[in-house]
Order: sequence, then structure tokens, then C-alpha cells
Amino acid sequence: MPAHLLPWAILIGYVLLLLGLDYFVLHKKDSVPTTRKAFLETLFFVGNALLFTGAVYWFFKEGMVDNPNDITPTKAIMDYLSGYFIELSLSVDNLFVIAVIFSSFKIPSNQQHRLLFLGILGAIVFRALLISLGIILINKIHGMSIIFGLFLLFPAFRMLKKEASHEEPHQPKGLSKLFRFTKILDGGKFVTRVDGKKVFTAMFGALITIEFTDLLFALDSIPAIFAVTTDPFIVFSSNIFAIMGLRSLYFFLANMLERFQYLKYSVFAILIFVSIKLMTASFTEIPEWFSLLFIALSLAVGVYVSIWSNKKE
Repeated sequence: MPAHLLPWAILIGYVLLLLGLDYFVLHKKDSVPTTRKAFLETLFFVGNALLFTGAVYWFFKEGMVDNPNDITPTKAIMDYLSGYFIELSLSVDNLFVIAVIFSSFKIPSNQQHRLLFLGILGAIVFRALLISLGIILINKIHGMSIIFGLFLLFPAFRMLKKEASHEEPHQPKGLSKLFRFTKILDGGKFVTRVDGKKVFTAMFGALITIEFTDLLFALDSIPAIFAVTTDPFIVFSSNIFAIMGLRSLYFFLANMLERFQYLKYSVFAILIFVSIKLMTASFTEIPEWFSLLFIALSLAVGVYVSIWSNKKE
């Protein structure tokens, strides 16, 4: 195996190992995770994401990845952590939408993990395609980073205009013309029979809606990571580790999502920051330590203000 392919093989193998452990060991039975279990699983996935920083450092130190921009091992770690926390923070908005999707399709709690797991598998494929396309556009089209920066302003201000948690999810337009749907769950099956005809269940409708909304969120979050780096390995690895932990994070926060109502302002601040960073990248450079510090402080302030507001009420 060529040396520059080894890091990718290790990354993909590690991700598949974690996914297999999650599905076949941690959740081999359709049961509702307790808050304590979801919290421990969240720490497990966050810990693995942070542990992978050692691998990133080693890959860049030994010259095992294509590195046309001569990124130092230390900068590679900072870029990876910045990308990871950007994606994780932007995914908070996605958690609210997932909660509404489950409620709208009346998905029982013991079936939600399977849908989230399948949603993550689809997200991995979509993210890989969008990241590849985005990197090609940035490298081929001069000023593309400015376009991405302007694009990020739309989801930022849209977030302030309406509450994501109050939005009613819709199936992708045209989907009902291609598939016959029923509101029946039929024990968690994706296909059932009604009056002798095969139809897709509410489980399948929820899965398609989750995949569609994740694709829309990816259009926001991937350009944001390009403000940090355009290195394919760092962008993909940080992105994939962030979305892998969303399932356990969702179950941990399922009963507390409404309590963190001020996190949307933290996400707004992060989007504005990375938008400015993208648009000014050609004539000024914002240090990675400052980016990481800004992201961490924004999230911390949002959590603190939310908790303080709840206690006051």
C-alpha cells in the first residue's frame, strides 16, 4: 500500500471499528439509552476524537499524507481540533430538527438509535462527496473562499429569524410521487403491506427526511471548516468524528434541548467569525489558536447563559 494511502486506511478502519462497536455491542438490542449511558457514550466518542489528534500529528510529522501547503504537525492538530469543534457546534442545530422529525413521524424511542445510525452512514457518504467538490472549487476558482464566506451569512441570520426547534420537517419534494407512504410503523420495518400493496412505512419516511436535512446542514458546515483548512484529510477526519458522536449526544440532550436556548447565539457568532475568516483569507491570516479559543469561548458562554437563565426562571 502506498504510504500516502495508509492514513486514509487507518482513518476509515478506525471509523468502521467504532461504528461496529456502537451498533453491535453498545446497542445490540433496541433499547432506550439512559441519560447516564448516553453521557458515557458521548465521552467515549469525544475521547476517541481527541485521541485521534495523536494520529494526525504522527501522520504529518512522518510525511505520510499529501501536504502541498507544508502544514506543520502542530498546526495540523490545531486545524483538526478547530474543524472538529466547528462541526460539533453547528450540529447542535441539527439535534433540534432530529427531535422534531422523530416527534412528527411518531418514532418510538427504542427505534430512534437505528435511524440515527443509518443516518450517520448516509452522512459519511454525502460529506465525502461535498468535501471533495468543495476542495476542487476552492483550488480551481479564484475567490471561491469569499463566495463560501458570503454563503455562510445566510444560515447565520436565518438562525436568528426562526427557531429550528419549532420548524415542521417535510419530506423532500417529489418523494411522495416516487414512493407510496403510510403512517404505519409495523414494528420498525421500512416496507410493509397495506391492502395487499407494498408501501413504505413512517420509519423510512423519517430516515429519508433525516438524510435530506443532514445534506442541507452539510451545505452550511463544510464551507465553515474550509475557513480553517482545505487539507482533505483534516477536513474529512474532523468532520466524520464530529458527526459520529451525534447519536449519543442526542440521547444525552434529548430531554434538555430546550434548556440550551441560547446556544443558537453561540452558533451564530461562530458562523459570523468563520465567514469573516473565509472572506479575508487572501490578505490576512487569523491564528489557529485564536480560532479555537473563539469557538470554545462562544460555546461556553452559550451554555453558561442558558443554565443561568433556567436557574433564574
